[in-house]
Amino acid sequence: MSKELNITQEWDKVFPKSEQVNHRKVTFPNRFGITLVADLYVPKEVSEEKLPAIAVSGPFGAVKEQSSGLYAQTMAERGFLTIAFDPSFTGESGGVPRYVASPDINTEDFQAAVDFLSVQKNVNPERIGIIGICGWGGMALNAAAIDTRVKATVVSTMYDMTRVTANGYFDAMDEDARYKMREELNAQRIIDFKQGDYARAGGVVDPLPEDAPQFVKDYHVYYKTDRGYHVRSLNSNDGWNRTSGLSLMNAKLLHYIPEIRHAVLVIHGEKAHSRYFGEDAFNELKGDNKELMIIPEASHTDLYDQTDIIPFEKMATFFEENLV
Repeated sequence: MSKELNITQEWDKVFPKSEQVNHRKVTFPNRFGITLVADLYVPKEVSEEKLPAIAVSGPFGAVKEQSSGLYAQTMAERGFLTIAFDPSFTGESGGVPRYVASPDINTEDFQAAVDFLSVQKNVNPERIGIIGICGWGGMALNAAAIDTRVKATVVSTMYDMTRVTANGYFDAMDEDARYKMREELNAQRIIDFKQGDYARAGGVVDPLPEDAPQFVKDYHVYYKTDRGYHVRSLNSNDGWNRTSGLSLMNAKLLHYIPEIRHAVLVIHGEKAHSRYFGEDAFNELKGDNKELMIIPEASHTDLYDQTDIIPFEKMATFFEENLV
């Protein structure tokens, strides 16, 4: 069973196109045989023949036309060759069934991006970093723990998707609640098998309930309005497969991050509901080349697209100093 790629060539991002960079679509395989589609951004004015490079992905349930593309384009304006890629099973990338999350495959997606960058003629393969946003922050740290080719990692407004799926927000889910979720998801597998299709969990709730938590309201403002809506975004539309949670709740992404030897910058918003994911991950990291940066007053989604809040200059300096 396969799905032919349908790659859009026109500019369809939720952010303006920069005149400081060249842009084109690229594809590359991961080791599971899935073809990933990415936007490649190259600065028009370069000071060296082989550039430092950065692979970007996230948020969880977003596409490269949203936050990751903005991050990639902005870092390219600062002299880096960058790619923003759609993870397996989502966006323009391949993989069937669609809309599946996998801690193993999605970690591999970052490594496949490093494969691609490493062989580009205008990239220095010894100067490659990665950026993970939201749920792909956890995936990026997991990739950083296994991939010694990565020389610096930034995670912004990160989630640990395995932790939040297994334990709920703020670790409020107990073993009984987890068992009930397993029962429900495994029952859904039977329904999906009989129907020959996969039920979707739903994207960001719409219409928005009056009593919705502030962070859900923030998600709605980004994903469901002109600010960030995209037709291929899971969060903007029908969400992930319901059964995706099974693999996430049965894994632990960040087990080996204390062994990351290269530099890591963890960025989070002071007012973000997800701040504890970033702080707890940072506390597991070892070495004097790890840094935690809390952005005053910032919410989780402020770090998706608010260019006056996202610390791009700090990120550029961090990569310049550590991609050596």
